[in-house]
Amino acid sequence: MSTQQSFSENPEHPENPVDTTIQDNPFEAHTDPKEASFGPSDVGIDQIQADLERFRDLALRSQADFENYRKRSIREREEAVRFANFSFVEKLVPILDSFELGLVAARANEAAAPIVSGMEMVGRQLDEVLHQFGVEGVEATGRPFDPNVHEAVAQEPSSEVPEGSVVRQLRKGYKLKDRLVRAALVVVSGGPA
Repeated sequence: MSTQQSFSENPEHPENPVDTTIQDNPFEAHTDPKEASFGPSDVGIDQIQADLERFRDLALRSQADFENYRKRSIREREEAVRFANFSFVEKLVPILDSFELGLVAARANEAAAPIVSGMEMVGRQLDEVLHQFGVEGVEATGRPFDPNVHEAVAQEPSSEVPEGSVVRQLRKGYKLKDRLVRAALVVVSGGPA
């Protein structure tokens, strides 16, 4: 089934003879059809079914892993946005402490009444802005001691405050939304002396 064709001369360029021979197709099968058969006898149907199940399982696992990764990424991104101001609030808290101490000292001086009223106004504005960003003070005095938001530095007897409750707050604590920025330093009641 081979076709031989040759040209001794290239008609466009007679000085360059070209030999163009069309050979047999190398991809043409010259084998016995019985030898070339591929079918269930060579590869078992059971093996194909097992491979199919394995690949289906792998595809389902990959899809589940990707879905978990997508959900985790969304959750982490939302949390990053929600608590983006955390480090800022953490650095602002000592400044708020200093402001509170300055206000207490100014209140002790009667001659500084106009300064006190100005500082109180600034303090209210600070509280409003912090509240807008989700910063809240941790309630302490008179409340039961909660190690999640309170840090006990002392225990003292008290007949007015029940045992295990906070007698007084030494340093204010803060939370950003539901995350603790700083625990409140408190003195806990040990009950009646």
